[in-house]
Amino acid sequence: MEAAPVPDGQYTAVVYGLLGSGRHGEAVSVLSRGLQKSCRSRAGLSLLGYCHYQLQDFAAAAECYEQLVALHPELQAYRLHQAQALYKAGLYTEALRAASPLLDLPAYQGRALRLQAAIHYAQGDLPAAKSLVEEALAAAADSSPGAAEDPSERADAEINLGCVLYRQGRLEEASGKFASAMQVLGYCPELSYNMALCCYAAKQYAPALKHISSIIEHGIHQHPELHVGMSTEGTDVPSVGNTQLLHRTALVEAFNLKAAIEYQLGNLKAAQEALRDMPPRAEEELDPVTLHNQALMNMDSQPTEGFEKLQFLLLQNPCPPETFGNLLLLYCKHQYYDLAADVLAENAHLTYKLLTPYLYNFLDAIITCQTAPEEAFHKLDDAAGTLTEQLRKLRKQEREARQNWHREAVRKAASEYEESLDKYVAVLMAQAKIYWDMKNYTMVEKIFHKSSEFCQEHKVWKLNLAHLLFMQNKYKEAIFIYEPIVRKHYDNILQVSAIVLANLCVSYIMTSQNEDAEKLMKEIEKAEEQMSYDNPDKNIYHLCIVNLVIGTLYCVKGNYEFGISRVIKSLEPYNKKLSTDTWYYAKRCFLSLLENMAKHMIMLHDGVIQECVQFLKQCELYGRNIPAVIEQPLEEKRMHSGKNTVTYEARLLRALMYKITGWSA
Repeated sequence: MEAAPVPDGQYTAVVYGLLGSGRHGEAVSVLSRGLQKSCRSRAGLSLLGYCHYQLQDFAAAAECYEQLVALHPELQAYRLHQAQALYKAGLYTEALRAASPLLDLPAYQGRALRLQAAIHYAQGDLPAAKSLVEEALAAAADSSPGAAEDPSERADAEINLGCVLYRQGRLEEASGKFASAMQVLGYCPELSYNMALCCYAAKQYAPALKHISSIIEHGIHQHPELHVGMSTEGTDVPSVGNTQLLHRTALVEAFNLKAAIEYQLGNLKAAQEALRDMPPRAEEELDPVTLHNQALMNMDSQPTEGFEKLQFLLLQNPCPPETFGNLLLLYCKHQYYDLAADVLAENAHLTYKLLTPYLYNFLDAIITCQTAPEEAFHKLDDAAGTLTEQLRKLRKQEREARQNWHREAVRKAASEYEESLDKYVAVLMAQAKIYWDMKNYTMVEKIFHKSSEFCQEHKVWKLNLAHLLFMQNKYKEAIFIYEPIVRKHYDNILQVSAIVLANLCVSYIMTSQNEDAEKLMKEIEKAEEQMSYDNPDKNIYHLCIVNLVIGTLYCVKGNYEFGISRVIKSLEPYNKKLSTDTWYYAKRCFLSLLENMAKHMIMLHDGVIQECVQFLKQCELYGRNIPAVIEQPLEEKRMHSGKNTVTYEARLLRALMYKITGWSA
């Protein structure tokens, strides 16, 4: 930010006035102009380095302190500041080199040891970090005889030890270190965040959220100028910038952790709201973790922007370690297998550092599946075998812990078992998909039966088994699995996936349980009416999809008159029910109808044809701004915007209808 010219004789007053009001950007502008006249000014360089540090431009801060070290080698404080700035900038080798001379100076030894420990910690060298932390603790305890030990220095060393314990998975011990440090230092948002992080890693979400709430409440009461929650309320507020004050409040970290917890619990809207609630900043000011979480949690609605953010983060040093794995998984989810393979090949150095053996083998198999499905199946089978052994071992550990009344061991074994089971199910579903794509449902069923020992209560496994049985026309068996899922949420039936409700209705119809199908549809209709009353602007598609599936079923069976009428009814009212997805299934039924009419395999009454024409006219009217196809986020060649609409396709279908029937428009 450019500052106004400084009047003669007021340079010092203006600079300190800007610093006192937190306007560090303007101070940088004033100081930079001053240094053009006197480039060796100690005060100017020192204040400029301080301002850059406050603005989190750590590389620029390090340059200022490097000049000060060269100009005033006797002042070791500048060397310490230089090492700290280099560490914050991610230049770890340079930071270690800058900090080394301070180890021989008693006045700086403790801080230099802690800084070197932090650098090794950031590099993932835990043994070296722990050794240095313990050395710092010993140095604090053995400080000059008769001198009082500085409690804050010891607390800092305890915090560092807690961080090392956290990375080693000793979460309870780590949390204890942070709690004891807080007793010495008083309430500290950063320590409260550290304890929340320990709870999160242990999957103890309730206590984690409690710590997060305390951080947010403290930030709101102590610093209303940070505008917490204002963006969610729709208030237009300016960026608060990346200041040290914001960093000390730990608000950004707390909201990111809250978003991660809500995301893990499946509450996507709450996760997105947590990200919006954090103090407002411009996009170029966002930290890597926030950018990563924004990409991940808005991927369904903004996939192109999400991929761009993750690709950008992967090029930064450092970047959130989860970025690499999540980008690869999302490429595979969106079927960009070539891009996933390229990213793996280009970042081989990150493969062993950031991917677990399980995740690497899983991704390797998924990518291989596109060219060599048999080889991929065997790779997945090896992974499934390894996970089976782990599951048996963990189940035995949990049983023994229960017999010994060891509550913590039971919790740990149960948590590890659930985590391994989720991995096992992911591998199984990948195996099943290979045969599912070949429509070899018998082999898919064998995979499910083989895994029933561990998975029969896993909701994803059960749901996909129900879909498999449905596809094999084993409707009674499918009902046996679908019904408990629906009954569990009968009081809030719209929480159930629309396809589950649709498949259950079809299964009822195919087993002559029409009354049950009608009862279920009435329940869905009642829930949708209530939802429309409570939230008139929200579009709900559950009953629409149920009717679409039933209509499609009758069309497949050759009863086009009833099937098409059901499809038409499903999209009423058009302004609420017509969407890209619903149009996709409706147009398939119409194309099938037109194909059979063109082959003279069926004849329709004039009234039905008239109903079809009127339906297509309504789709033309309401489909002007609805895409006919959702294009892939990274597609280079885009469809013509005028042709990628429901209106355009409905008009084509109506023209075909006129041509085949001989009617005139």
